[in-house]
Amino acid sequence: MTEIRRRSGDGTGGLRTGAATFEDLREQAIALRREGFSRRQIRDRLRVHNNDILSRLLDGEPAPEWTKRPNAKDDLRDRARELRLQGMTYDQIQVELGCSKSSISLWVRDLPKPERTHRPPGTDMVRANQGRAEAHARRKAGYEATRRAAQDEVGELTDRELFLVGVALYWAEGGKTKPHQPHPQITFVNSDAGMIRTFLAWLRLMGVTDDRLRFTLQIHETADVAKAEQYWIDTVGLDASHFGKTTLKRHNPRTNRKNVGDTYRGCLAVRVLKGSDLYRRIEGAWWGIVGAIK
Repeated sequence: MTEIRRRSGDGTGGLRTGAATFEDLREQAIALRREGFSRRQIRDRLRVHNNDILSRLLDGEPAPEWTKRPNAKDDLRDRARELRLQGMTYDQIQVELGCSKSSISLWVRDLPKPERTHRPPGTDMVRANQGRAEAHARRKAGYEATRRAAQDEVGELTDRELFLVGVALYWAEGGKTKPHQPHPQITFVNSDAGMIRTFLAWLRLMGVTDDRLRFTLQIHETADVAKAEQYWIDTVGLDASHFGKTTLKRHNPRTNRKNVGDTYRGCLAVRVLKGSDLYRRIEGAWWGIVGAIK
């Protein structure tokens, strides 16, 4: 028979002279648990301050619902247990849910292992690869659905909305005055065709005519320069007379560049002639946006 000596409740930190059997304390602890007491409340009520012993006293008794913290993975855990009961392996559950094997092990280790059936060599690997491909397709479809919904939500832009977008776009990506270059001018450089088209639409909203626009392509010398030049001519919708001489960047063999291949078309620099007044308007509008934020 196990005896447990409990600390006294007089604040002295000493031990009580009386002793209680483990079975007596467990009976009391379980009764309190079923009445809805928390571990802390049971500990204080029974004066059992050893966590090991307290855990043994409460072994097998579920905690009351009010003491459980919400867990974002509860649904995932429940689904993992369902799949395990259906006979799935850890690998199959991982492919289905996209969570780690260590988490799956914690969630389902008390469940019976699925019966092993004879499969031709490599079958599990084929199924796992197929499952990964299907999971990837589902994630891709979800991504596309989210992107399309966000795109549709924008709808048509008003002139005011385009004006604010353009100001923010320029202040993020455009050239600004500096102590060594105090004279304002409009220069915008980017490799994204959508950014360039948006900026050009904004310039036209601001009254900038095509004859004030000049473009310069900046690209690595190892790229297909002629193809890139034509791509940007088609993107801006203006003929080659608006383009200056392409700036070629020397290739450094020691640099492991990622911007290579057919999708690499360099960066396009957009310059606006006689843009000093427009620059001041951009600067003022930007600080107006900042000041309006509360």
